[in-house]
Amino acid sequence: MNNNPSPGNKLGGLTTILEKSLGAAAKGGTTTLRAVYHYAEPVTAKGFVFMDTPGYDPVSATGQVAGGANILCFTTGRGSAYGNKPTPSIKLATNSVTYQRMIDDMDLNCGDILEGVSIEAKGEEIFHTILRVASGERTKSEDLGYGDNEFVPWQVGAVM
Repeated sequence: MNNNPSPGNKLGGLTTILEKSLGAAAKGGTTTLRAVYHYAEPVTAKGFVFMDTPGYDPVSATGQVAGGANILCFTTGRGSAYGNKPTPSIKLATNSVTYQRMIDDMDLNCGDILEGVSIEAKGEEIFHTILRVASGERTKSEDLGYGDNEFVPWQVGAVM
């Protein structure tokens, strides 16, 4: 069971959770890993850190919020109608089709990197979006009222 990606991941072409994990590791870039935390453990280190969470979006984000995250940058390939009050969730669509299909709920289109936008320019856009949200701008999930029901602690045992 630990080797099975979600039905949505399978539809997206993944065959194992290892493939999903490799993609997640690649998103970390080349920054030095500073610390590793248990689920919901308070994060005290600065910089790039890792928290041991499951892949299920609401459970993963709940652990991050419990650990002290005050803004989430939430990547989604197939679209996840998701928010996590009280922490604003900036949704990053990883492809332009999802962004266009869910434009009312996606904050940024990262699929345009494949269309010629540089990674540096996209990083700047994400950074400035984080600054605006930290300064009080609402995310689309907040505007839609998402987040009241997404607090989902990690259950001991299988989560499907």
